[in-house]
Amino acid sequence: MPGTPIIPEGSPPPLAPYSPGMLAAGEALYVSGTLSLDTDGKLVGEGDATAQTRQVLETIKRVVAAAGGTMADVTFNMIFLKDFADYPQMNAVYAEYFPSPCPARYCIRADLVKPEFLVEISSIAHLSR
Repeated sequence: MPGTPIIPEGSPPPLAPYSPGMLAAGEALYVSGTLSLDTDGKLVGEGDATAQTRQVLETIKRVVAAAGGTMADVTFNMIFLKDFADYPQMNAVYAEYFPSPCPARYCIRADLVKPEFLVEISSIAHLSR
């Protein structure tokens, strides 16, 4: 395997075969698509895009920290929303975690793995060594 799996303590059980994060070449951290799950794999924030976004970003923050980084090391985010009506709520929470200068990102509407999920985010971080 050309990387090191990053699995922080307290990670929710994966819904499919994947690692929460993969550190490649010691500097590039790829964070898997992250859903609003608690440490037991239960949905957090049913019907609430604000709560789901916060849970997703807290989980990403733990993955990045487990690899030795901070949210300031995140350089790119891929955001998937079930409904663009949730964009303002997601964006407000996102801005709390990524103050200026913000990472590059895109945001698309998508059907997520289960209908109760409103937000999914995948990230790339560059960790200086």
